[in-house]
Amino acid sequence: MTTAKLFIHGVPDSPAIWRPLLAALDLRDTPVAVPALPGFTAPLPQAFPATKDSYADWAVGQAETLFAAHGPIDIVGHDWGALIAQRVAMLRPDLIRSWAISNAVIDPDYRGHRLARIWNTPVLGELFMALSKPAKLAAGLAAQGMPRDIAEEEAVQWAMKDKRRAILKLYRSAKGLSFEHDWARDIDKLPATGALIWGAGDPYVELSVGQRFAANTGTPLTVIEGAGHWAIAERPEEVAVALKAFWSAV
Repeated sequence: MTTAKLFIHGVPDSPAIWRPLLAALDLRDTPVAVPALPGFTAPLPQAFPATKDSYADWAVGQAETLFAAHGPIDIVGHDWGALIAQRVAMLRPDLIRSWAISNAVIDPDYRGHRLARIWNTPVLGELFMALSKPAKLAAGLAAQGMPRDIAEEEAVQWAMKDKRRAILKLYRSAKGLSFEHDWARDIDKLPATGALIWGAGDPYVELSVGQRFAANTGTPLTVIEGAGHWAIAERPEEVAVALKAFWSAV
């Protein structure tokens, strides 16, 4: 039986970020779920707190649904989706055949990038969101390597007030991006069947973070040269080769 795949996107993205990789993977005969994080493409569900733990619980629910229909799944995450995917694997290893993540990792020593610190700061984060315009976001994402059509699509989503609210809540629940006191304490609960894929020139989560995690845990690391934070969309063919090789060896 073909193993079902669950893809979890990050911030400030939407499921659109997976399009190039999904095309390169050609998963036409595989059950695939590519959900949007709550509040990222539609209004925040009522009473959804948009904390890191609530997003992890939501992702566990997505994994449970796929598992019920198809058995143990392969979960793939990028950016915040990588952190959430690792948390799902920690909490519910029974649901997971493998986990693979790109350009973010639960690391006790990582302290977040500049934007994370801004979003974590009351008033300053709200001011940033109020002044951040969709057109400027699209230009910035494209300049950092995201395909222009996807950058423009993500910018349309950025115009949603609930998305910006959700991002602030998410980052503040993680104290910027600090996991040393909670999620990072469960790293030993991660199933051994994991893989890291990293854009070498990531300005947000430097390659050294992935290298440190790989060295500390023995998790294999594939470095995508000439790519940045959005390697999954910049170099989808190379990422697809790495994923297929990993899945075939699980």
